[in-house]
Amino acid sequence: MLRVAICDDEAAARDALHIQLEKVLMENTEEIVYEFSTGANAVSWLKKHPGEIDLLFLDVEMDGLNGMECAEKIREFDKNLMIVFVTGYADYVFDGYRTGALDYLMKPVKTQKLLELLHRVRLKMAQEEKNVFLVKNADGLWRFALHDILYFYSDKRLVFLVTKKAEYPFYDKLEKVEERLEGRFIRIHQRFLINPEHVERLGKDCVLLSERELPCSRKYRESAAARIARSIMAKSTDIHGI
Repeated sequence: MLRVAICDDEAAARDALHIQLEKVLMENTEEIVYEFSTGANAVSWLKKHPGEIDLLFLDVEMDGLNGMECAEKIREFDKNLMIVFVTGYADYVFDGYRTGALDYLMKPVKTQKLLELLHRVRLKMAQEEKNVFLVKNADGLWRFALHDILYFYSDKRLVFLVTKKAEYPFYDKLEKVEERLEGRFIRIHQRFLINPEHVERLGKDCVLLSERELPCSRKYRESAAARIARSIMAKSTDIHGI
């Protein structure tokens, strides 16, 4: 699923890009889900809904918060969102790469340029899919990079995905979540599944994870300790290039 948003302060420009995108997006798996008329609205909404948009088409020349300023603010809380600048002036082309922009499109946007861009976007998403966890709940569809997830915990019929910023509940079983993660996370308790990347210390009956102390039951401690140790050694090897 590719979820697209458009930000432009001119309604006619939003409509024109919307029409062009509808011609090239894949039916059922790709859709335009939001449009913003100001950069400030885009920043505010995206900050409250992390991971809900994959690709943002962002006009550079907007009143108030312009596209470049908007992108800089987005990067303060979201490093993963794919941003494509749309502009009527070639002068801006090189300025935006400092914000990690995926590309620039010149107005009026041509269909062939969109096709080429979307081909790159699809390849990028396919490559990153194994490092992403999708959550669907009452608030929408969320996409989380695995390294941003601290742990999961279960409470009755719900599982909670926990990041440094917030918790996201969804209906599932922790066993099913563990299967989806294919061994990337470690079970330390009947109710807790942790990301070994964030482990700071393993105690006798607890795990310190990003300044949070979680219970580690006797049933899982031995296997968890071995897997956490392997994860720490692997991370050390990657850092030092051994």
